[in-house]
Amino acid sequence: MINSIKHIIKRIQEGILRDILRATKWIYGYARNYWWAMIFYTALGLFGTFISFGSSLISKDLIDIITGQETGELVKTFCIMMGFGIGNTIINQLCSYASNWISLKVDSEIKSDIFAKMLVTDLEAISHYHTGDLLTRWNSDASNISQGVLSFIPNFIINIIKFIGAFAIVIYHDATFAFFAMLSIPFTLIMSRTLTMRMVQNNKRSAAMSAKMSGFNQEAFSNIQTIKAFDLISLYIKHLKQLQSEYITMKMDFQRMSMFTSILMTLSGLLVSYSSYGWGIYRVYSGAISYGTMTLFLSMSGTLTGTVNSLISLIPTAISLTTSAGRLMDILEMPQEDYSQAEEIDSFMKQYHQEGFSIKLSQIDYTYQTGTEVFHETSLEAHPHEIIALVGPSGEGKTTMLRLLLALLRPQSGDARILAHSDDDQYYTITPATRRLFSYVPQGNTMFSGTIAENMRNVKPDATDEEIITALQQACAWDFVEKLPEGINSMIKERGGGFSEGQAQRLSIARALLRRSPILLLDEATSALDHTTEKKILQNIAKDTYPRTCIITTHRPHVLTICNRVYSIQDKQCVTLTSEQIQEMLKP
Repeated sequence: MINSIKHIIKRIQEGILRDILRATKWIYGYARNYWWAMIFYTALGLFGTFISFGSSLISKDLIDIITGQETGELVKTFCIMMGFGIGNTIINQLCSYASNWISLKVDSEIKSDIFAKMLVTDLEAISHYHTGDLLTRWNSDASNISQGVLSFIPNFIINIIKFIGAFAIVIYHDATFAFFAMLSIPFTLIMSRTLTMRMVQNNKRSAAMSAKMSGFNQEAFSNIQTIKAFDLISLYIKHLKQLQSEYITMKMDFQRMSMFTSILMTLSGLLVSYSSYGWGIYRVYSGAISYGTMTLFLSMSGTLTGTVNSLISLIPTAISLTTSAGRLMDILEMPQEDYSQAEEIDSFMKQYHQEGFSIKLSQIDYTYQTGTEVFHETSLEAHPHEIIALVGPSGEGKTTMLRLLLALLRPQSGDARILAHSDDDQYYTITPATRRLFSYVPQGNTMFSGTIAENMRNVKPDATDEEIITALQQACAWDFVEKLPEGINSMIKERGGGFSEGQAQRLSIARALLRRSPILLLDEATSALDHTTEKKILQNIAKDTYPRTCIITTHRPHVLTICNRVYSIQDKQCVTLTSEQIQEMLKP
């Protein structure tokens, strides 16, 4: 007992109550948006409770009429009992249908909201989490929240009223039965304490294990080609079995505890039931009550025990809710991206899109959260109708520079602007809202499953077939798309399956060009292409009359001859290369 008290005090000192309160406030922020659903759900539950009470009382009268202990119309009472039974069945089905509909709606809305918030979370912060963990939090934890928001308060109210109603009926008909009805409650409370403490630990272990399993499965299936190529099948099967063994051990540990608790609580329930039967038989035998009253009492005794168990079960439910809320809050309370200037950026783009936009970075400093410094007081600029190249060894910051331009990363100091090309006084600081001015082709395969046309229209929903074909021609992709049986309506498998890496790159470039954004970023986007195709695509971009500002990262020196300016990333700086230096790089 003393150890238990010390453990509770330690947990309180560690801030468990503060964390639970914070999570409860967060859940309330969602719950208050669905008060109408909770009221409706509560009303249905209470109506069903009153129907159930009425059915029990009518059943008592019917038994007493049959046994001759009361007078009344047998057929009429029987019909009323049948009516209550049918009504109770209909109400239960309507409640089930309505609660499922509300639950699905609330679940969808909460998941949609959490999904949207996850997408605007700071990239560097959220990158610390494995995608499998994020999926588990979004799917399992969000579902737990939605179900709890809908059911916790209504179930609490319904069970409280059901308990009061059943207890009042018992007291009214025979107060001595109240003692037996309440006999199991102290034992139930004691056992629930043990179950509750273990539930806290189990919820955390279960959530962590689910995230681990989800992450393993997601990585394995997305890298199945690599697993095959390196003949890692047996290794991954072994890893899976190890994870499954850990999962089973965790589940069975909790199951053993639950089984032990259930046996004790069942024995307690049987003791109460048999005691109730014995007392009821004695009271009937002594003539104190009727058979109907004994039947009513046994029914109400079960109701009282059931409602107490239901109320106690809300404790682990609350713990599960706050655990899920805490896991989601870990993500959602990270820094959020700022899109407050979205409308102003749209107006800015409409006003100056015919002249194009320039990029100007001045004295930029950027250091990753790991402490790795990438840029120190570096500057860069690019203008419409220019192709600017970024070169340098791998890991020196080329991709980081593009992420800074896209506001996926935020510099610690310096100035990063997008300017109207004709007016240096008209500009906006680079923020997430300025991404609508960009098209971006990152490294790797970025095509989604679906048709080629659907992929293209992801960035421009109203694009015509002719516009799509024009973009494919600019990206030198039409030559192979045209030969496909279904043309632009041909299917792309997951991660660009069905196409070579070079074809997928050309489709990605076409999609970026279709968007007609004033600024185009290509991050090693032509690395899988032959020199001729690569050069032709860049020439097509350079010849386009659209006032596009283009910045590319590359390891291929021959590309530099097409570029207007070349920056080399050296010693955390962007250094402009001279013509002589570029020619030196072109030498074999």
